[in-house]
Amino acid sequence: MDTHKGWNLQQSYTKLPDAFYTKANPSEVEKPELVLFNEALADELGLSTKPDPAIFGGNVVPEGAEPIAQAYAGHQFGQFTMLGDGRAVLLGEQVASEGERYDIQLKGSGRTPFSRGGDGRATLGPMLREYIISEAMHGLGIPTNRSLAVVTSGEYVQREDLLPGAVLTRVASSHLRIGTFQYAAGLQDYDKLKALADYTIERHAPELVDSEQPYLSFFEKVIERQAYLIAQWQLVGFIHGVMNTDNMTISGETIDYGPCAFMDTYNPKTVFSSIDRQGRYAYVNQPPIGAWNLARFAETLLPLFHEDQEKAVEMAQEAHAKYEKSYHSYWLKGMRSKLGMTTEEAQDQPLIEDLLEMMEKNEADYTNTFRALTLGRPNETAMYGKPAFTNWYKQWQARLERQESSEADVRELMKRTNPSIIPRNHRVEEALDAAVEEGDFSVAKQLLAVLADPYAYSEDQEVYAELPEPSAQPYRTFCGT
Repeated sequence: MDTHKGWNLQQSYTKLPDAFYTKANPSEVEKPELVLFNEALADELGLSTKPDPAIFGGNVVPEGAEPIAQAYAGHQFGQFTMLGDGRAVLLGEQVASEGERYDIQLKGSGRTPFSRGGDGRATLGPMLREYIISEAMHGLGIPTNRSLAVVTSGEYVQREDLLPGAVLTRVASSHLRIGTFQYAAGLQDYDKLKALADYTIERHAPELVDSEQPYLSFFEKVIERQAYLIAQWQLVGFIHGVMNTDNMTISGETIDYGPCAFMDTYNPKTVFSSIDRQGRYAYVNQPPIGAWNLARFAETLLPLFHEDQEKAVEMAQEAHAKYEKSYHSYWLKGMRSKLGMTTEEAQDQPLIEDLLEMMEKNEADYTNTFRALTLGRPNETAMYGKPAFTNWYKQWQARLERQESSEADVRELMKRTNPSIIPRNHRVEEALDAAVEEGDFSVAKQLLAVLADPYAYSEDQEVYAELPEPSAQPYRTFCGT
C-alpha cells in the first residue's frame, strides 16, 4: 500500500528570498508511535485516514515536501528578539480539493539553525495540550490552527525532569506572523519587505492585489481579523497567555497554545502563565495588547504605505484607530447574542456590564453562569437570591420582551453562543496526567469527543460542566519549551 496516498504538498514559501527561511529536515526519532490522529481533519485535507507514524514522527518525509524552518522576530513580553522555528519544520502546504492551502508543520521535530542552544524537541504533555485546546477552539467556532496528529518518539527529553518526547503535526492556513514582518523590517531591505507583503496578500487577501492601496488595505484587513479573534477569546473566557508578536498570525488564527487556559471563576485580572509575573497578558489586557501588537505591525509596513515617512505614519495611525471600535463592535454583538438579544438598545452595554460586575463580585463561574441563563436556571448561578441579581434579572427579562423574537428563538440563539462546556483546566490536566504518567490516552480521546460540539447541551457533557474542587493554590500553566 502507498503510505503517501493523499499527500499533495507544495512549498510556496521558498519563492521568497532565502533570508526568510533555512532548509531543515526533521530529525528522526527512535520509535514513532501514533497516539492521537484527527481523522475528520485528515479527510478535510484530502489525506489518507490510515496514517504512517514514520511521517508524523519526522522519520519519513512525504512526497512533495520541502522542509524548512521559518525565520521571524518578535516582542516577547515587550522585549524585541530575533527568533525563528527552533523546534519545528514546515513540510509544505497541503493543497486540498478546492485549492485551499494548509501549512503542515511538525513541532518538536529536532534542532534547526534557529534553535539557539535548545534541543529542538517537545514533550508529550504540552503537545497533547495544544492538540486538545486547538481542537476545542475549532469546536467553539474560533479561528485557530488545527492539530492533525501526536506521535510519541520513544525517547525522553530533558527538562526539569526526564519526560516522554512527542511530535505534534500542526495545520494552519499559514504560519505568517506579525513577527515575520518584524524580521523583514529588521533586514532594512525594501525589496525583501515588499516581497513578503506581496506573498502574504496573494495568500491571505488576494482580492487586494489590484487595489489602489494594497498594503494599507492589507493592514486594515489584519486589524479586522485580530479584532474579531480577540473578541471571540473574550466571549468564551479564553486566555492565550503569551501574546507576543511572534504568536499573532496574519491570518487571524489562534496559534501557539503554550501556557493557555480557560477561565473558571470570572476575574478580569486572571493570569495562568507561570512566566507572566506582571500580568501583561491577563484576560482584561488581551484587547489592548492586540492593539499594541498591531501598532508594531504597522511600524513594519510604513515604507510600503508611502515614501514620505510622515504621511506613512499618518496613514498607519488612521487605520490603527479603527481597531478599538471594531473590537468593541464584535464583543458587544457577541455579548448581546450570549444574552439572547436580537435587537440593539442603548442600555444593552450597561446591562451587560452590570452582570459581569456581579459575576466578579460573587466569584461566579464564567461559562456556567451563561449556561444557567441559557437553560433558564438562574437558581444555578452564584448570584441567585442576591437583591442586585434579582433586579438585574427582571431588567433582562423586560429587555427580551421588548423584541419580537420568540422565547424559543432566544433560547436557540443563546445555545449557539454559550458553550455548554469548555476544556476545563482540571479535565485537561486529568487527560495529560493519564497519558504522560500511565500511557492511557482514552481520557484525552473522550475529552476531545465531547469538546467537538460544545454547543450540543447533551447529557454526556453534563459531567464535563462540573467545576473543580476548591483549591488554595491558583492554577498555573507552563510554556513547555
